[in-house]
Amino acid sequence: MALNYPSSTYFILLVVTITRLIYTVGKTEQWKALILPDLDIENIFHKLHDDPETIQKASSDYGHIVHELPAAVFHPSSIDDIATLIKSSYNSFAPFHIAARGQGHSHHGQAMARDGVVVDMATLRKQRNGVSISVSKDPLIGHYADVGGEQLWIDVLHASLEHGLAPVSWTDYLYLTVGGTLSNAGISGQSFRYGPQISNVHEMDVITGKGEFVTCSTQKNLELFNAVLGGFGQFGVIARARIALEAAPKRVKWVRLLYSDFSAFTKDQERLISINGRKQKNALDFLEGMLLMNQGPINNWRSSFFPQSDHPRIASLITEHSILYCLEVAKYYDDLTEKNVDKEMHVLLQGLAYIPGFYYEKNVSYVEFLNRVRSGELKLQSQGLWEVPHPWLNLFLPKSQILDFNSGVFKDIILKRNISSGPVLVYPMNRNKWDDRMSASIPDEDVFYTVGFLHSSGFDSWKAYDAQNREILEFCRDAGIKVKQYLPNHSTQEDWTNHFGTKWMKFLERKHQFDPRMILSPGQKIFHKQLQPAF
Repeated sequence: MALNYPSSTYFILLVVTITRLIYTVGKTEQWKALILPDLDIENIFHKLHDDPETIQKASSDYGHIVHELPAAVFHPSSIDDIATLIKSSYNSFAPFHIAARGQGHSHHGQAMARDGVVVDMATLRKQRNGVSISVSKDPLIGHYADVGGEQLWIDVLHASLEHGLAPVSWTDYLYLTVGGTLSNAGISGQSFRYGPQISNVHEMDVITGKGEFVTCSTQKNLELFNAVLGGFGQFGVIARARIALEAAPKRVKWVRLLYSDFSAFTKDQERLISINGRKQKNALDFLEGMLLMNQGPINNWRSSFFPQSDHPRIASLITEHSILYCLEVAKYYDDLTEKNVDKEMHVLLQGLAYIPGFYYEKNVSYVEFLNRVRSGELKLQSQGLWEVPHPWLNLFLPKSQILDFNSGVFKDIILKRNISSGPVLVYPMNRNKWDDRMSASIPDEDVFYTVGFLHSSGFDSWKAYDAQNREILEFCRDAGIKVKQYLPNHSTQEDWTNHFGTKWMKFLERKHQFDPRMILSPGQKIFHKQLQPAF
């Protein structure tokens, strides 16, 4: 239920500190004059909720590992509401932490605010009911979509397709918010060619940690623009993003190839991503890789691709080699390019060193391909297997050390522990598709690999996966592998300093500039300094 107060001059005053929310009685006008002289505080209080069900929902995330109880959950009906809430904390004698929560798809409590206020962006999405997605064209930058930060990528896809257009960079799972993925980077198999999602943004409206509404771009307020993209929500809440659009294809030629030799697998991946010009017709549009092992099914929940009739011989190969490496590629086409797509794919894949006879292909619609994970999600939900712990580990690794990682992790830790039943992804990216001025931290090599251990577990077994994750990180540290965590989970200032490396001082300067009272996104655990009184 909402937090209510009497209409008399006395009401319940919400004062939040870094460790707790406490309620005290005070005079309305005296308090407003001291703390919020220009703000509509009554409107804000009516949108704060502390009923057990709402609090419980905001205390967990997709990881189901970390649980942090907020003092209240805020249901905004406008962007102005969020700005007012943040400004109330910034101007307060006792500032309180605020975390914007999109779909809650974090894994270790990153979207939580212990004893603070969680902003439920889904409420804003429902209030705006899709009206915050609009498609336009500019003579200088071409087509674009202005999108509310609370909107889902699946809705951006459908809205832009109505104009024959679409973004070019995606995540594998589309039921995530625009603000959420842009706060991290937003990666998938398109990133080698088109860059991460943060490389495809022209402009943003951001509510800073001071409660200021600021429009930023490569031309205006550049420091804030670069800070927010990949900034883990530390510098502001994304109210609007201007996303680059291009002509949308209609269909996808989707191919998977199997390898038993990791060196050949990575060599072929690197060769294919070297053809990465944005306008090159002879380039792939998508490339990822994954592991097939005895612990998991031939087809996993993310996609059913391999024909059932071939499962026995694939399983036999897995038994023989312990691990198979699956290269997954795709090329988009439409009515005009359909006649050439087979020939172009043949040229691209010619000479690859995959196992003869283990070539599989599909032709699917563009939407079906991009939304390929959804059917698996719905199936797991129906079986009660979606809302379970997800002890994920996502890494960026330098190309020069990927073979060491294979022998020390894939061929050793993973096989010895014999528990990895979820998808394990491994695929390369090109560093020149990233903008190093942005907050996202990646390895300092021209080509680096993404490795994702996307585990699901029982509520009584997630610790075994967590222990495996720690062993992998310890191996990397001992072997001198300069790994970076994607969607990082660090608990100490030293670990965060190492994560950002040469970017750490810039990150710290930007925090003091745009969120000087350390209000935003406490669940990331980047800053542990207690909030200081404003007066």
